[in-house]
Amino acid sequence: MKAKFKSSLRAGCRSFGGGVSVGAFLLISTSAQAQILFVANDNANGTIYAITQSGAKSTFASGLNIPAALAVNSAGDLFVAAAGDGNIYKYTPDGVQSIYASGLYAPYGMAFNSAGDLFVAAEGSGNIYEYTPSGVQSVFASGMNGCFSLAFNSVGDLFVGNLDTDTITEITPNGQKSTYASVLHGPYGLAVNSAGDLFVAVGSSIIEITTGGTQSTFASGLSPWGLAFDGAGNLFEADYGSGNVYEFTPTGAQSTFASGLSGTYGPAGLAFQPVPEPSVLGLLAVGVAALLVRRRGC
Repeated sequence: MKAKFKSSLRAGCRSFGGGVSVGAFLLISTSAQAQILFVANDNANGTIYAITQSGAKSTFASGLNIPAALAVNSAGDLFVAAAGDGNIYKYTPDGVQSIYASGLYAPYGMAFNSAGDLFVAAEGSGNIYEYTPSGVQSVFASGMNGCFSLAFNSVGDLFVGNLDTDTITEITPNGQKSTYASVLHGPYGLAVNSAGDLFVAVGSSIIEITTGGTQSTFASGLSPWGLAFDGAGNLFEADYGSGNVYEFTPTGAQSTFASGLSGTYGPAGLAFQPVPEPSVLGLLAVGVAALLVRRRGC
């Protein structure tokens, strides 16, 4: 790893020259790695696709039994909820697979909190399970009505989409439950933007619910399932009916990010690799610049 890093650094010096340019090189290459979108697609062999920021698509994993929900931890490990066999699979960034949890009844939703605990909505049992980073399981909430989708806001409140009642439940970190909103025909997917607004995949639309509770239609004419925000605040939607993944800017401008993902259940869950902390990138850039200034070259 150290040798590979040094080799990349020397290549950056030759290509760009100077401390500031090398810092920019590190920022660009790290950001590019952070923009990979994982897409769960239940085609003939249950495939997970990895799609780069430029739209290049590759198969990351296959042979899964109805991969429905995806989540990525801070280390870049990908977690896949396979609703068909009740397992949660863990994939390291280089694709090594292991079974993280098993015996779940129709897991369809997943989300990480800020402490790195994984929350799983088992729609068939009405339970939401919490897993510590070491894999210890506990029941976080029970008696849910068809819990299908999960998302956290920045203060640690968990939003739960309930298919049986077409409602969204809000659960505080200490487990207090309340009805946050009622929606129509869903909710199949949830995502929260940096302002704390909740986006909900329902019927043929994406609904936006502000922190004050005001509902409005963000996009329509869709067959939405999974939702995810990238680091720039753009919303990505797995369109169950068309086999496409659509991208929406914060102002709602729509474009096709990927196509040809249709299958038995079409594209479902979405998850981005974590975006590196700006402070860490800044330290790397400053450190490399200082070293190059001191040595006056590479």
